[in-house]
Amino acid sequence: MRKLCWVVTMCAISLLASAQEDGILYKATLIQAAPGKLLELIDLEKKIATESQKSAEDPAPVWMRHSQGDRWDLLIISPVGTYADYYRPERAAKREKLHQEFRQALQQDIAWQEDVFVHGPPLEALHKSCDGAGLFHVEMFQALPGKHEELFQQRVMENRFSHVMKLPENVVFVRDQGAAWDVFTVGCYRNLKHYAEGSDLPPADAQAAAKAAGFESNAQIGPYLRTLISLHRDTLAVAIK
Repeated sequence: MRKLCWVVTMCAISLLASAQEDGILYKATLIQAAPGKLLELIDLEKKIATESQKSAEDPAPVWMRHSQGDRWDLLIISPVGTYADYYRPERAAKREKLHQEFRQALQQDIAWQEDVFVHGPPLEALHKSCDGAGLFHVEMFQALPGKHEELFQQRVMENRFSHVMKLPENVVFVRDQGAAWDVFTVGCYRNLKHYAEGSDLPPADAQAAAKAAGFESNAQIGPYLRTLISLHRDTLAVAIK
C-alpha cells in the first residue's frame, strides 16, 4: 500500500511539474476600490475586459472579489502568454488606447493597485481548476532570502498531499517581475462547505498523506512553511458573476 501511494504521489508531482514547465505568463492585478466605488469599479473592469478581448485579442481574465482577509477588493488574473506576443506593437497600441480611454474613470474608482507578472499553468489547466468555482482561497508569499525554490517546492508538496487526500489542488503562480510577492496560490472550491472539508480528514489518512508528500508529519506542514517565508497573506474571495 505504501509503495502504491508513493507511485501515485510521484505521478502527481511529475504531472504538476510538467504543467508548470509548459505554462504561460500571467499578469495578476490586485485592486482596492475607492470608498463606495466597488460595484462601479467591477462594472468598469468588466467593460474594459470585454473591450480588450475584442480590440487587443486578450483572453478573458479569471477574477474574484475579496470576501475576507487581505486589503484588496479585486484580484484579476490575466493570461499574457509571452511578453513578445503580449507586447506585439499592434496589440500593445490597442491596449494602450483602451486604457487611455478609461484612465480617468479608473483613477476615480481605484484607491490602490499593484501588478505582478507570474509564471503559471497552461490556460486550460487554470480554467479546469477554477471555472465554476464559487469560493477561492488565495495565499500570497514573500520568500526568505535564498528560499524561493524551496518555497515553490513546498507548495508542490502541499498539492501532493491534496492529491492523495482527494482535495482540490492549488494553482501555483511564481513571480517573474512586478510586486513583491514571490509565489501565490489559488485554491478553487464550490463553496465554503467544500473548502471546510479539508478540516475533516481522518487523522491517520492525513498523517500518511503528509509523509508520502515529503513532510515530517501532518502537524509539520504549516510550521515548515513558516521557515521559508518573511510574509504571508490569506484571503477568501468569491466569484464575480
